[in-house]
Amino acid sequence: MKFGDLVMSVATIAVILALIAFPLDLVFVSAFGFEFGQDIGVFVAFFLSALITGYIFAGKIWEARRETIAKITVLWAALVMLVGVMVPAGLAHWGLMAEEEFKAMYPDTTLSTNSEWVSWEMMYKDSFMFLIVGIALVLGFMGLYVGSMLKRPEKSQK
Repeated sequence: MKFGDLVMSVATIAVILALIAFPLDLVFVSAFGFEFGQDIGVFVAFFLSALITGYIFAGKIWEARRETIAKITVLWAALVMLVGVMVPAGLAHWGLMAEEEFKAMYPDTTLSTNSEWVSWEMMYKDSFMFLIVGIALVLGFMGLYVGSMLKRPEKSQK
């Protein structure tokens, strides 16, 4: 698979994710609430977007299957990581959520300086990136693999 095809497949995963994430979030949040519904929606959206892309690019993936799936998955995880870095900047309550989590985990400890709070928020963001990149790697690989299995290439008649 050429590099341009890899980029196109990752862009396809991203576009499909953008189109299905919100409807899936609505379904799962209404069924399970905010705590678990959005998490389930993200898991399902990541898997389905990779599955559909694996099906679409099955012919190209079958040329060098494991290597191609690995390359697409790593490039996809890198894109997810870049988006994950930007998420906290766009959410007004991210810092408040990080503070709330800290106080829940360490009720007898206080952070007294802004520098300590920034360090905690950076660690909190790093844990978020670790989680979503891990999800992207695992579910991306599984989705691409299963999707490419659904559409096997036709055997040549030579």
